[in-house]
Amino acid sequence: MSTEISTQTHARGLVLRTMDDAMRFATLVAASDFSPKDFRGKPESCLLAIQHGSEVGLSPMQSLQSIAVINGRPTIWGDAALALVQSSPVCEYVVEHLEGDGDSLTAVCEAKRRGYPQSTVVRFSLADAKRAGLAGKAGPWTQYPARMLQLRARGFALRNAFADALRGLITAEEAQDYPATAPAAGSVPAAPPAAVREARPAGSHTEQPLPEQIRGYIAGANNARTLGKVGDRIDVLEGEGQITPEEADELRDAVDRRHDEIEPHTQEVK
Repeated sequence: MSTEISTQTHARGLVLRTMDDAMRFATLVAASDFSPKDFRGKPESCLLAIQHGSEVGLSPMQSLQSIAVINGRPTIWGDAALALVQSSPVCEYVVEHLEGDGDSLTAVCEAKRRGYPQSTVVRFSLADAKRAGLAGKAGPWTQYPARMLQLRARGFALRNAFADALRGLITAEEAQDYPATAPAAGSVPAAPPAAVREARPAGSHTEQPLPEQIRGYIAGANNARTLGKVGDRIDVLEGEGQITPEEADELRDAVDRRHDEIEPHTQEVK
């Protein structure tokens, strides 16, 4: 098997030419403070993110900041998708704006591919978001609805006009709104829907609060792989609004502390 990996010749900074180079770099990043939390302690995930990014033209560090795994699928953050398209020689322009207000508030993204007679225009309104069950959803859809409308219109337009530049990657913001897939055997169990938890009688102790359940998984984890699964589950629960951003941050800190506790022992075993 060849040890060469996909690289980009136009990007500045480090260029990884072999699988060994990439794996050493991924291991270094995974153990550093520069690693995004989703990739911390997971060199294999770092390596795959670097490879996915290199295939669309991102440098190693750009890949780690721009590629995210949402519900088991690699995705790209919306701002990085726009940057890739704008840097493509086939992109003539991408123009975005908002129009209307209230339920008529609509994000418009117009993307023009060079050599094509017409531009691709996508509109995504607050009414569309309501029909999709997104408007009012806890998190960014409540805090920054205009921004989320903009990202949704952008994602659709860029994928329609520049599928070759994005190579099948959808935006992470869009993927976060899709229902989580069923967990594989041995993974962290999915939490029951928020409505079911709220329907329990006051004072019921048949089940611990969700954050306490997750803390139990963290305390019982004895390797970085398991902690990585817990971290992924925290992201999903936050995106679904089943835990608050503050609870999610506290749980991620607990994951980091547990990782620091088991890491010396893991190195000794190796």
